[in-house]
Amino acid sequence: MRLLVARCQVDYTGRLSAHLPMATRLIIWKADGSVLVHADGGSYKPLNWMTPPCSVVEGETEWTVTSKKTGDQLKITIEEVLHDSSHELGVDPGLQKDGVEAHLQELLAADTAPLGKGWSLVRREYPTAIGPVDLMCRNADGKHVAVEIKRQGGIDGVEQLTRYLELLNRDPLLAPVDGVFAAQAIKPQARVLAEDRGIRCVVLDYDDLRGAVDESQPRLF
Repeated sequence: MRLLVARCQVDYTGRLSAHLPMATRLIIWKADGSVLVHADGGSYKPLNWMTPPCSVVEGETEWTVTSKKTGDQLKITIEEVLHDSSHELGVDPGLQKDGVEAHLQELLAADTAPLGKGWSLVRREYPTAIGPVDLMCRNADGKHVAVEIKRQGGIDGVEQLTRYLELLNRDPLLAPVDGVFAAQAIKPQARVLAEDRGIRCVVLDYDDLRGAVDESQPRLF
């Protein structure tokens, strides 16, 4: 990961246009190829960014980041560099789920019926280059479906599933892969975003799921 603190101007062009005037900001260039521009306040989210796959051309006073999928460009014009460092973070072990969230995953793996009639489980914690998908399933038509499970479903969870789907749909052995966002409660904004991206939302009843599975019986997972 490379961290650059600099006075910079940022211009995004493509499907939309955005401009950030000259100011001091943090630029993060991650090992997965993504580039994010942060300010020191306002939100934990970047002011602007480019997700992989993308290319980065670094000049003396300008970075040009180009999306390989859309051709959109993020141009960062640098006036002054205050800090520039690179760090090897290694392999991240991933987010450790809380007890309820992990149990929801176990219960749905044992009985996929709440997700859809005629569904079957392919694998729990299906591995990808950016982290494991909670459940990979097949629907009644044999189509792959990636399922992200949360206790409380927010926008961050939808964004996480979106990244998984973008990656999975590049695999010709899996594509096309649909997405399901499953949670005990889903925030209205998250539901709107998910449905806009073609992701189906499923609200889970924890007590019903527990009652549907005889937990005295041994399971593979």
